[in-house]
Amino acid sequence: MKLSREVKTGLIVILGILCVIFGYSYLKASSIFDNSKTLYAVYNSVGGLQPGTEVVINGFSVGNVNNIRFKDNTGKLLVTFSVNSDFEFSKNSKAELYDTGIIGGKGIQIIPVFDGAPMVQSGDTLNANVKPGLTALVQEKLTPLQLKVEGAVSNADSLLMNFNDVLDDQTRRELRQSIAGLNTLVKSFQTSANAMNEILVNNKQQLDSSIKNINTTSANFATLSESLAEANLAKTLKNLETTIASLNGVLSKIEKGEGSLGKMANNDELYDNLSNASRELDLLLQDFRLNPKRYVNVSVFGKKQKEYELPEDDPAAKKDN
Repeated sequence: MKLSREVKTGLIVILGILCVIFGYSYLKASSIFDNSKTLYAVYNSVGGLQPGTEVVINGFSVGNVNNIRFKDNTGKLLVTFSVNSDFEFSKNSKAELYDTGIIGGKGIQIIPVFDGAPMVQSGDTLNANVKPGLTALVQEKLTPLQLKVEGAVSNADSLLMNFNDVLDDQTRRELRQSIAGLNTLVKSFQTSANAMNEILVNNKQQLDSSIKNINTTSANFATLSESLAEANLAKTLKNLETTIASLNGVLSKIEKGEGSLGKMANNDELYDNLSNASRELDLLLQDFRLNPKRYVNVSVFGKKQKEYELPEDDPAAKKDN
């Protein structure tokens, strides 16, 4: 069967129209026979998002961006994208704009929500969300740091200016002199340190001997402490305290005149009598030494005893008078 020229021309036209349709669909990253859902999201800025960019859920590609246009005179952008109908999620889910790479590029990821609300249908508008990229985060962190650095530099400049104002020629000369004096002082300390080291080296044996003596003394103190601990020093001190308390009680009774000792200690008449008796005994002994014939008269041949005459310088008589 031979086709006429008109039939061939019609087939070519139809084939061309189909090619145009398929080409347009390809350029729009959408399929003619696709049964996916068409959804919308509104953003203040899309950050370079392009039609044909993949739409993902949990990192899995489920659709593409179809169109981006201005929504109204406010400058907000309406993004149209398609999503595969195989996966169901709530209409309260979010369409989040995120960075697809470090050096740039934007994509849309759907954060599905399963809250019991009606499932998303074709033509619904999802809640839009923008996830800060690495560049935005770096700028957010660096901006306060930049302000602090600028403030520090400004303060440093002011400090240097004030420092230059303070350091005039005379102050600089005095500062140089102070530094020179400090160097001399450091040298003196170094000389003293060298001398001290020499003394330590020359007297090392004596120092070692002294340290050994100190260690021996410490050991002796430790032994003495252990001996005192073993001797039950606490009990001995307690007994001593008891004895002192008893002695204090006895002394207190004596001061109050209680008991024999108390009466003797507080009886003035007894004291006077003892004093007088002592004095008389002293006189008696003195008189016996000076005048023994008054008390002892020995007669061998029976001679009559001579009557004793009291001496003129009798100390007893003087004392009585």
